Amino acid sequence: MLNLLTFDSHFNQPGGSPFCLKAICLLNMSGQDWKSSLADVRKMPKAKLPVLKVGKELIPDSENIRAYLEQKGADFDKGLSDSERAASQGFIRMAEEHLYFHLVADRWMRDDMWPILRDTFFDMIPKPMRGIITNKIRKNLRAGLYAQGIGRFSEAERATRVAKDLAAIKLQLGDKPYLFGDAPTAADASVCPVLSGLESIPLSTEVSNLVKEDKVLTDYIARMRAALYHMP
Repeated sequence: MLNLLTFDSHFNQPGGSPFCLKAICLLNMSGQDWKSSLADVRKMPKAKLPVLKVGKELIPDSENIRAYLEQKGADFDKGLSDSERAASQGFIRMAEEHLYFHLVADRWMRDDMWPILRDTFFDMIPKPMRGIITNKIRKNLRAGLYAQGIGRFSEAERATRVAKDLAAIKLQLGDKPYLFGDAPTAADASVCPVLSGLESIPLSTEVSNLVKEDKVLTDYIARMRAALYHMP
């Protein structure tokens, strides 16, 4: 049986990372039998989660997990035309290489959000040491966001950028239940986890409110949660 190595559930989501949620969606879409286990990210290939354990083999990264499942017969874009498959790839990259970093910024850069995230994500660290250890992690992550570029913008500037992505997602959805029709595809497995991550932020932020206050997007997230967020 396939074993998904992942983070614990956080903020009412099965897995604290959108990429873990993506892997959960893909596994449920694939029809494969699978289970999940918590893992120490420091001991994983590439020091990242999710990782799919197949026998003794470890397959790191959600994109590699998708490739493995496709090798085993899954077709996550079944019925899509070549142009739709190309558009799907664009939506995946938009979610994973742009929207995702705004989610990270909302979680890690705001001083009012930081204590909530720290005590949620790192509750396994004893309180006397938690601040010392996690402050270093936060400092490094904030430096990474600055180097990436997102960390150089104000929250209002980021919201302006995110709004354009969300408008594209809504245009693609139209009156369809999912991005490309009546059934979820690979694009949904990438886009929705980032949107639901923003929706789950417990504080009001300019970026997350764009999702929380949009019925089209929240209804879409609810459909995806009901269809594909279940754990074995």
